[in-house]
Amino acid sequence: MNVAYAAAPSATTVVGPFVDKLKVAILVPLIALLLGVALLIFLWGVFTYITHAEGDEARKTGQKHMMFGIIGLVIMVSAYAILAIALRTFDIPMPPL
Repeated sequence: MNVAYAAAPSATTVVGPFVDKLKVAILVPLIALLLGVALLIFLWGVFTYITHAEGDEARKTGQKHMMFGIIGLVIMVSAYAILAIALRTFDIPMPPL
């Protein structure tokens, strides 16, 4: 008598599609959105700094916005890099921003 047993799905075949959907639907668009927001904050700081060059308080506000924008850009690029490293570790392709 021949008996055939079905093989249990491995963890990568079960988790892979879920991670792919999560990555495509939530993570990458969220990182791109926050990257855009950080860029807008930086550009607003540059605009404020240039247009209010004669006012000391307005220049300080522009400098703060530029610094927060740069910090946001660094954080978002780092988050994208960490996500790419984690996905490449498990052989999951990373879509571009």
